[in-house]
Amino acid sequence: MSATTGLQVSDLRFAYSAEGFRVHVPQLELAAGKALALAGPSGAGKSTLLRLLTGLLTPTAGKVSLGASQMETMTHEARRAFRLQHIGLVFQDFALLDYLTVTENILLPHQFRGTADAAVRTKMLDLTERLHIDRYLNKRVSHLSQGERQRVAVARALVHEPQFVFADEPTASLDPARGRIVVDMLLEDTRRRGACLVMVTHDPNLLPLFDQTVRMEDLATA
Repeated sequence: MSATTGLQVSDLRFAYSAEGFRVHVPQLELAAGKALALAGPSGAGKSTLLRLLTGLLTPTAGKVSLGASQMETMTHEARRAFRLQHIGLVFQDFALLDYLTVTENILLPHQFRGTADAAVRTKMLDLTERLHIDRYLNKRVSHLSQGERQRVAVARALVHEPQFVFADEPTASLDPARGRIVVDMLLEDTRRRGACLVMVTHDPNLLPLFDQTVRMEDLATA
């Protein structure tokens, strides 16, 4: 894999010292245009690993490279700027702003960058239609159900067409049919653009859809 594309992890280590919790990833590679599922039981470290890969946590040791950028060497400000431009994130708690409308939440990455132009709004309309939330565009997200909020978070993660998409249980609040719509969209969008997708899931039925699967219980013994 080219050093300037995809995701690369080498001897990544992290520990919550007070809890005795540890994560160790000896090696991980994901080429551009590929999708990786993180699987395993609750408490195994899937969400922690996702936060390490996106620079929201700093590893105790090791390297995380997204394209040509080495995350652990960046300042917090540089990581934040990198995430705004190059990463799409779907958090377990959605991280939406309740006092903003669906449109305002989805366009938030572009508002920060001053790039919310007509092309971006067209992309937003396409995403929200496919996610069946287009009729809520002018509603505040505080008025939406959990499943609807989750789909807003997915649209926000994809609207700026990032090179890296990280999704933490993006189907947890959805019924199986809507969950499959979301997963298919994440896979189709990232593969079409040659981006990388890393998704945390508890659903074993989704694993065959991905190019690679990492089981956290296997890492624990590495």
